[in-house]
Amino acid sequence: MPQYIIVYLGGDQPSSPEEGQKHFAKYKEWLGSLGDAVVSPANPLKNTSTVNPDGSVTSGGATSMSGYTIIEADSLEAALDLAKACPFLDINGTLEVSELVQMSM
Repeated sequence: MPQYIIVYLGGDQPSSPEEGQKHFAKYKEWLGSLGDAVVSPANPLKNTSTVNPDGSVTSGGATSMSGYTIIEADSLEAALDLAKACPFLDINGTLEVSELVQMSM
């Protein structure tokens, strides 16, 4: 079955620890609703650095990517339907969904 990566971009920070806990509870509920479709759930990112073409390194990322989830779905349309229910959208975040290409080495 094809695998898809859901990339989390942007999103508002919680205004309080309680707000953060509420949001995380919704997020865990959403992940639970995906059942066996979840291959690699919550993968937050931090301490991002960028390696530039000249080999220099700068602090921070070139995008606002804050994490990702990998799921299995029958089609891109099915993966998009699953992503549309993600509570990350409730905090003004954006999701990018891409099919992962299996490379043979």
